[in-house]
Amino acid sequence: MNVVIINAFDTYEHRVKLLYDVFKENGFSVKVLTSNFRHFEKIKRTEKIEGFHFFDAEPYKKNLSYQRLHSHYKLSKNIFKSLENEPEIDILWVLVPPNSFVKDAASYKKAHPKVKLIFDLIDLWPETMPIGFMKKLFPFSVWKNLRNKNLKYADTIVTECNLYQETLKDVLHNLKVETLYLARPLVPYEPHLSLPQDKVNLCYLGSINNIIDIDVIANIVSEFTKFKPVTLHIVGDGEKKDQLINAVEGKGGSVVFHGKVYDKIEKQKIFDSCHYGLNIMKSTVCVGLTMKSMDYLEYGLPMINNIKGDTWDIIERKQIGLNINSLSCATGTYNVALRTNARCFFENNLTKESFDKKVEDVIARS
Repeated sequence: MNVVIINAFDTYEHRVKLLYDVFKENGFSVKVLTSNFRHFEKIKRTEKIEGFHFFDAEPYKKNLSYQRLHSHYKLSKNIFKSLENEPEIDILWVLVPPNSFVKDAASYKKAHPKVKLIFDLIDLWPETMPIGFMKKLFPFSVWKNLRNKNLKYADTIVTECNLYQETLKDVLHNLKVETLYLARPLVPYEPHLSLPQDKVNLCYLGSINNIIDIDVIANIVSEFTKFKPVTLHIVGDGEKKDQLINAVEGKGGSVVFHGKVYDKIEKQKIFDSCHYGLNIMKSTVCVGLTMKSMDYLEYGLPMINNIKGDTWDIIERKQIGLNINSLSCATGTYNVALRTNARCFFENNLTKESFDKKVEDVIARS
């Protein structure tokens, strides 16, 4: 069977490589068609990757700009035009956004009705963008409809999280939809806990940017200081670093700044000394299962979370941490069983093995 995976962004490449591997391991012929433009660095990529075919994309400097929309439009036209030169495609797996991919993939499906078309919604544009009421105005309304009016042509729609299905429930009604979480290889887990008894250690992992809610983090620190001294370990960096540190210290907490940590052993050591990891964002952010929450779960670190959607629901069902309205229960006592629950959830739901099985099930039912 011939499989073609279409993707626009190197930021989604981890998911693409998981898909590529599962199809190859099942004996399929697989090709990835993607952009040669690096989204974060805003530079052209020149490396070669087995099975990947790179298409020239018009560069853009601003994420919210006409240049970016035009770049996506041209990239989509070029990639889908190239499909006419491919051998017969059995499975067409399209990662979305950009929304123009949905329209052009739908046209391809109409012309080639035998192909199994899978839309993989890994973000929602404009729903997840921090632009407030403008989401409902031109050109964002037209942009959204490029996706919404053409999703129905897929054999199956896959979403990165359940939250996206809830957000698009009116559009996805009566369509075949599955959730496919991101995943990682299962690495042996050997914790060496060094949890202090006389204080509370919290951890913040990741970028310190304008979508995290620093006020909420500071209030969490304040709540815990009613019972014990609090130290926040920061593993990451960003433009809001000083603001976060000042806010925490202003509430009576202390801060240990580790910076970016890439070594897994060193990261495990930090997590093993912390009681909770913070998964805190502004209420306007639309996200299901964050990358930082995957890190916490992989390392068996319970979360304190305020993000509605998948993470919130999983915490309620699986007891892997505390949702923000549960903080009244977070006294000076600590339930170490939360750590076991967190790691178990990772092993059962977020490993390559679980990802592969889900993809195989999606294809079998499409």
